Amino acid sequence: MPDSVIQAAGCVLWRRSPLTGALEVCLVHRPKYDDWSHPKGKLKRGEDPLAGALREVAEETGYTAEPGAELPAVCYAADGRFKRVRYWAAEAVSGHFTPNSEVDRILWLTPAAARTRLTQPRDRDLLDALAPADHGERRD
Repeated sequence: MPDSVIQAAGCVLWRRSPLTGALEVCLVHRPKYDDWSHPKGKLKRGEDPLAGALREVAEETGYTAEPGAELPAVCYAADGRFKRVRYWAAEAVSGHFTPNSEVDRILWLTPAAARTRLTQPRDRDLLDALAPADHGERRD
C-alpha cells in the first residue's frame, strides 16, 4: 500500500444480550461527524492492525474484546485521500462505556436494528460478514 493510503482498523464488536441472550452488535456515535459506525481508527506508525483495532475498541467503547475472524476490509475516500480499514469480529468480554470527546454514545443493537442505524452503507456489509462461528448464531 502506498504511504498516501490512510491505514485504519476496527472491530464489529458483539455480545450476547444480558437480558435475552440474543446477538447484539455495538455501534458508536461520533459527534464530530454525527454518525453511527463500528469502532475504528487510524493506526499508529508501525502498529499491528489487529492490536490497533482492539486499542480503538477499548478507547471508543471502554470494552476489552476477544478477536475472532478477520472481516473484509473497507476502502473509501476520506478528506481527499484513500482510506483502508481492516476489521475483525470481536466479542466484548468486559468493560463499560464512558462518554468522551470522540464517542458520546454507544448502542447495543440486534444486527437488523444496527443495519438501519449505521450511517454508511459500506458499514452494513460488515454485518453480513460476521461468521456464525464467531458468535454461535445459527443461520438457516
